[in-house]
Amino acid sequence: MAIQEALEEENTKDTPSFGTEDLEVRHRSGKEAGFLGIYNFPGAVYATDRSKDKGVMGAGYFKLDEYRGGCCQPGRGEERNSSNRAELGAACLALEDAKRKQDRKPIILLSDSACFLSSFQKWIGKGKSPSMHGNLDADIMGDKVQLLRERIEQGLLTIFIKIKAHRGNPLNELADRWADEGKQSENIRWSLPTNRPIFYWTDNGTMHRSPMNPTVKKRIDLQVSQQQLKIHTGSTANFLTRKTAQETS
Repeated sequence: MAIQEALEEENTKDTPSFGTEDLEVRHRSGKEAGFLGIYNFPGAVYATDRSKDKGVMGAGYFKLDEYRGGCCQPGRGEERNSSNRAELGAACLALEDAKRKQDRKPIILLSDSACFLSSFQKWIGKGKSPSMHGNLDADIMGDKVQLLRERIEQGLLTIFIKIKAHRGNPLNELADRWADEGKQSENIRWSLPTNRPIFYWTDNGTMHRSPMNPTVKKRIDLQVSQQQLKIHTGSTANFLTRKTAQETS
């Protein structure tokens, strides 16, 4: 019966369990978080993750000691932002939750994204003078830096740890489920547009949209070259015209 129910389940992801049976405890201890001693950390442990599908992003976190989580949908999905934006949003949600608790505990934030962890390395250390100028995710990064600065001023320890993705780590998997919830969440955060122009084009009957990026530049170069072919004659121009017609037919 259990196998049949699993086969008929629409959700393709299992729900991780934090059972208290000896075998389950041993299993968690043998995972990456267990080897790092995270389950015995004398503070709060948050796992964060992101989800992205067809331009819609979700950010979520899971808090170990209270076995709960939270999520949101980071805005600007129409601008086709990178998944790092949702990773930043998930970490910001966790830091906001820690601030609301006001329990002055040290916290660990687990993430499976090396890109996310490296994105704020330039903000760490003496003598650094980074700027938000040119940062497409400055709205979230600004909130996150402020939250971390407040914790530092209060003498509160914050540790970020990179863990491997989709290796059966229940903390990471539960954060992933909350991130999936975020895609359908009505809690939309950081949605103020950047006012960057959005380009639209159709390819094989599918509509695409994106701000300026290498793909858009390639499409513009292609259309300009096709227009230029119309005003040129000669064997090369005729060959390229026939080749373009064959590729688009």
